[in-house]
Amino acid sequence: MVASNGTVSARKPQSRPQFNDQAEGASIDPADVARFSAQAAEWWDARGPFAPLHKFNPARLAFVRDKAAERFGRDPKTRAPFAGLTLLDVGCGGGLIAEPMRRMGFDVTAVDASAENIGTARAHAAQQGLDIAYRAATVEQLEAEGAGPFDVVLTMEVIEHVTDPEAFVRACSRLVRPGGMMIVATLNRTLKSLALGKVAAEYVLRWVPAGTHDWSQFLKPEEIRLMLSEEPVAVSGPWGLVYNPLTDRWSESDDAGINYMMVATRD
Repeated sequence: MVASNGTVSARKPQSRPQFNDQAEGASIDPADVARFSAQAAEWWDARGPFAPLHKFNPARLAFVRDKAAERFGRDPKTRAPFAGLTLLDVGCGGGLIAEPMRRMGFDVTAVDASAENIGTARAHAAQQGLDIAYRAATVEQLEAEGAGPFDVVLTMEVIEHVTDPEAFVRACSRLVRPGGMMIVATLNRTLKSLALGKVAAEYVLRWVPAGTHDWSQFLKPEEIRLMLSEEPVAVSGPWGLVYNPLTDRWSESDDAGINYMMVATRD
C-alpha cells in the first residue's frame, strides 16, 4: 500500500499574501518550464502525456515512505504515519508526489517554477480536500526568504532540468532541518540510459514527448555526491528503479544504470 486512503486532520493553510507566485532564480531553464507548462492541464490524466509518471509513482512513493519511516522511527502501516513532520516537494509539477505525502500525514509545502503547474496542482488538491501549501517559486527564493527548514526535502526528477545542478541541490540540502533528510531522484548518464531512458522512451516507446530530456544533463551518482561534499550532509545510495515489461510495474533494484535515487541526511 503506497499511501493511506484515510483523510488527514486539516491544518491551517499557509498564508499566501506575502507570495508573488512568480518563480525566479538562476536554476530555471525557461525552455523546460515552457515545455511542462504547456501540458499542465494533463498532469492527472493517467492515460495522457504523464502516464509513465503515474506508473512510476508507486515505486517512488514506497521508497520515500520507507526511508522516512526508517529515519524518523515511524510505522508506515499506521494511519498518517508522518503527522507532525514537514516536507518540501521541489519541482512538484501537478502534485503527483505532494498529494500522497499529505495523505501520509506530512505538512506539505510544494513549489514549481511553472505557475501553470501550480494552478493545476492547487485545483486538484482542492477537489481532494487536501491542504497543501502550493506556490510558484524556486528553491533559491525559498532559501532567500528564510523558509523552512523541513524534515524532508524531495527533488524528484528535477535536477536534470535545471541550469546549475550543483547550486540547486546544495540549496535544497540547506533547507533540510538537522535530523532530517533529502531524497534526490534522477537519471544516470550511461550508455544504457541513452539507449533506453532517452532514445527508446522518447522516440520508440513514446512514453514522454521527444525533447523531454537532454542526456548530457543526466548525472552520475558520484557527481551528486561530489556536489554535496561541502554541505554538512551524509550521502548514501544510489538505489535504482527498474521497469518490468512483463508486469508493467516499476520496482526498487540494485541496477542504477538508468533511474536512481540518493538520500542525504543532516545530523
